Amino acid sequence: MHLTRFTDYGLRTLVYLALEPERLGVIAEIAAAYEISESHMTKVVHKLGQAGLVETMRGRGGGLRLARPASEIGLGQVVRALEPELALVECQAGQFCAIGGMCRLQHICDEASQAMLAVLDKYKLADVAGPHSKGLRRRLGLLDQAG
Repeated sequence: MHLTRFTDYGLRTLVYLALEPERLGVIAEIAAAYEISESHMTKVVHKLGQAGLVETMRGRGGGLRLARPASEIGLGQVVRALEPELALVECQAGQFCAIGGMCRLQHICDEASQAMLAVLDKYKLADVAGPHSKGLRRRLGLLDQAG
């Protein structure tokens, strides 16, 4: 099972914003921290905004922030919002399969996909980027004001 790079970048963006929820993030800053192109990051942020996960403020002094506290953003919710297709095999996505209806593979892969989402549903963004994340802040070049 593999999430798209787009979803990966979306999760990273949310982690970055969760590390300093009191200040606005800037696309250029987030892109630089993760060594991702700004144009790709702009598309990711746009989708995060459409999904109601971030709020964006335009203009001078603008930026983005989490739409709600990290403790209220489920990782499963994020993956569902960003991942275009969670199918492990083509028949799960409704594509033609020569053995469709005769094979249990689709059912087994459906179960596997649901299990992955169930695990992600147990965790919130705060579990990844919470108060215990001092090393993560340092790695991303964020100053930990608390010491």
